[in-house]
Amino acid sequence: MAKNDDQNLLKKIIAHSKEYGYVFPSSEIYDGLSATYDYGQYGAELKKNIRDYWWKAMVQMNENIVGIDASIFMHPTTWKASGHVDAFNDPMIDNKDSKKRYRADVLIEDFVAKIEAKIDKEVAKAEKRFGDAFNKEEFLSTNGRVLDNQKKIDNINARFKKDIEEENFEDLKLLIEELGIADPVSGSKNWTEVKQFNLMFSTELGAVTEGASKIYLRPETAQGIFVNYLNVQKTGRMKLPFGIAQTGKAFRNEIIARQFIFRMREFEQMEMQFFIKPGTEMEWYENWKEKRIKWHKSLGLGEENYRFHDHLNLAHYANAACDIEFNFPMGFKELEGIHSRTDFDLKAHEEYSGKKLQFFDSEEEKSYVPYVVETSIGLDRMFLAILSSAYTEETLEDGSSRIVLKIPPVLAPVKAAVLPLINKDGLPEKAREIMDELKYSVNVQMDVKDAIGRRYRRQDAIGTPYCITVDHQTLEDGMVTIRERDTMEQRRVSVDEVVAEIEKAVDLKQLLKTL
Repeated sequence: MAKNDDQNLLKKIIAHSKEYGYVFPSSEIYDGLSATYDYGQYGAELKKNIRDYWWKAMVQMNENIVGIDASIFMHPTTWKASGHVDAFNDPMIDNKDSKKRYRADVLIEDFVAKIEAKIDKEVAKAEKRFGDAFNKEEFLSTNGRVLDNQKKIDNINARFKKDIEEENFEDLKLLIEELGIADPVSGSKNWTEVKQFNLMFSTELGAVTEGASKIYLRPETAQGIFVNYLNVQKTGRMKLPFGIAQTGKAFRNEIIARQFIFRMREFEQMEMQFFIKPGTEMEWYENWKEKRIKWHKSLGLGEENYRFHDHLNLAHYANAACDIEFNFPMGFKELEGIHSRTDFDLKAHEEYSGKKLQFFDSEEEKSYVPYVVETSIGLDRMFLAILSSAYTEETLEDGSSRIVLKIPPVLAPVKAAVLPLINKDGLPEKAREIMDELKYSVNVQMDVKDAIGRRYRRQDAIGTPYCITVDHQTLEDGMVTIRERDTMEQRRVSVDEVVAEIEKAVDLKQLLKTL
């Protein structure tokens, strides 16, 4: 099923995730809590497998990158130095009729995306019409409708960027009104003024209210890396260039958290800060763009589902920034950010802490504050990208249908299911023997309930790449049937070879070698 053929794909993924133990609404027995979700038994495994692949590719495969695990709570001055106390805001706008709250920048970006979709439609029509003779670059630079739409996009983006940089919220509201942007829920165009909204959650640290100090739940994991830069550099005897990686929870009081696990108030990041010599940042920026897109494409989710998007409005710390966007059910959205952060963070922490955070360059015989290139990916968004790509509805040759999660086998929560054909005659015991051998190296389960066809469908829906069926013939010749999830092909394999064959098919090492 093509992604854009079904407007209800996200709803289907949400329903499937709950039914098959991937993602549950948080605190559901109390009617849930807005924009918070719990990962079920298969979701937790998939999340762990994604995290492991990122960590191995980032830390294990790079001798000059190490990992840490910093505390969620940090000294409050950390967030003053980083600029989050003063500058971590989003422009907020309310609709007076629907009483819904939105990010003004997202409303405009979504409007621009609709114009971009018109250009894509023109390109698709022309490509179909001219076939192999079609020249996309020439078409984009000469077609009247495309040029008109591109001019609209450029004008909107230029004005939008200027308004954000100058914090001209009056004109930002005027732009929304002039574009005729309506509330996505009610269709109303009755908007309030645009206001700034700080995204950090605050709490108190201390036993008694009078003596408590205000602290924050971290809105990103990066600052835990920066404040530990010197600790890691000295204890690890690290030389530039080197990186520090970290995965962990971050918290943002989003104006509007929506689209399932795409935008939540509690989420998990996988970040790496790469410390480099000043003046080399653009070279390393391009290098990490290339490395990160290669990591994504290695999973086989479809190269056409990725694109780079340069930031119009740079963050206060960056001199270059882009997103790797993925084609989610709701269109192309940010999956990973790559930023050249200059020396902003370390210099700011030097100033506020009074401690020197420098590197002594023995070749140049001088000390300086390193520059930083950051890669930052949302683990929850990566999870959604994989589910979006994997969810497939198929009509089979016999007219029946199945729902299958075609998750890359190396990431699948359950790598194999062992199925005794019937639950007697010594078959369950033989199946248990095979499972007990497999469980030392892969996550495996045994499924004995229902007819074999129904069990295959259940494992398809879970995303299990291999089913191992034990039948009466197995007891005679020591052979089992291995069924592959995606092709549904079946083949007989010796019991003695099952473990090695499954291990090889789901070995992360093969994927890491492609990087």
